[in-house]
Amino acid sequence: MSLPVSDQFKYWGIAAAIFFVLLYALGDQLLPFFLGAAIAYFLDPVADWLESRGCSRALATAIITITAIIVFVILALLVIPALVQQAVQLFNVAPKLARDFGTFLSEQFPSLLDEGSTVRQSLNSIGQTISERGGQLLNSALTSAAGLINVVVLFVIVPVVAVYLLLDWDRMIARVDALLPLDHAPTIRRLASEIDATLAGFIRGMGTVCLILGSYYAIALMLVGLQFGLVVGFVAGLLTFIPYVGALVGGALAIGLAMFQFWGEWHWIAAVAGVFMVGQVIEGNVLTPKLVGESVGLHPVWLILALSVFGALFGFVGMLVAVPVAASLGVIVRFIIEQYKDSRLYQGTSAQTDTPPED
Repeated sequence: MSLPVSDQFKYWGIAAAIFFVLLYALGDQLLPFFLGAAIAYFLDPVADWLESRGCSRALATAIITITAIIVFVILALLVIPALVQQAVQLFNVAPKLARDFGTFLSEQFPSLLDEGSTVRQSLNSIGQTISERGGQLLNSALTSAAGLINVVVLFVIVPVVAVYLLLDWDRMIARVDALLPLDHAPTIRRLASEIDATLAGFIRGMGTVCLILGSYYAIALMLVGLQFGLVVGFVAGLLTFIPYVGALVGGALAIGLAMFQFWGEWHWIAAVAGVFMVGQVIEGNVLTPKLVGESVGLHPVWLILALSVFGALFGFVGMLVAVPVAASLGVIVRFIIEQYKDSRLYQGTSAQTDTPPED
């Protein structure tokens, strides 16, 4: 005899409440495990592909791990130092950029920047704040991250957790499947399959899109000669995960820097703008349709709301959890709507078929 629906809601509600309380209380401690799980989930299709080519799960995991170590060493030796150096230089040169921008405005629009005007005071304040606080903010962020997450956690625990989860991923899924309530197992499997398709389409797809676009922007801007092209490409690629934000922020930052660096050489400014235009064409017509697909079901506004709410409540861990939770809620809401449309509450008397008259 199955439990009444009210009791089932109560038990599952208690389980959800316990999960969010633990997430709020132990977010910092759970962070390496969430990161490791995210990495394992991202790489599971690669391991499955290697298994389909004749590798054992252990060998597939070993190949992925060795490849990841090689990529990390290359990044640590070539990319990361240059990225940090450009970021520090950008903080240092920001006051000069603000002054140059003020000079440009005063020459073109003299009435706008009269002595004591709000615009002039704002520009001076921005330049001074960046000069005084920019480096301090960067150092504080690095120090806080080191204190919060710990270097050992980042570079030891996260990879170890990811490797173990990747190795046992299929077995864990099978064990979880065996624990499903028997009355609802088919429905749960269907919903889990739809959630997995949504996450696979978005996280794996958008992660790949971010990596490709970030690399393209960074390489193209450096080839054009933009002074901080690597930083701009990194920022644009990272923010591509949030719909439309990456292109807007990266494009505005790149064109703004290009106007200071190449003022008067309009062809170079046009080249920087062209880099982002080509990037958006590639993303909209090739990368997103091929890697993400059109049936993901995560509306940009819903995604931004989830990232904002979970980030505010649970910090960085909340932002990691936001996308899976948003995808799960989207699938569940669509399922509830489907059930509602099949119910008499929605169909009313139209659901009753007319019985033929008796002879």
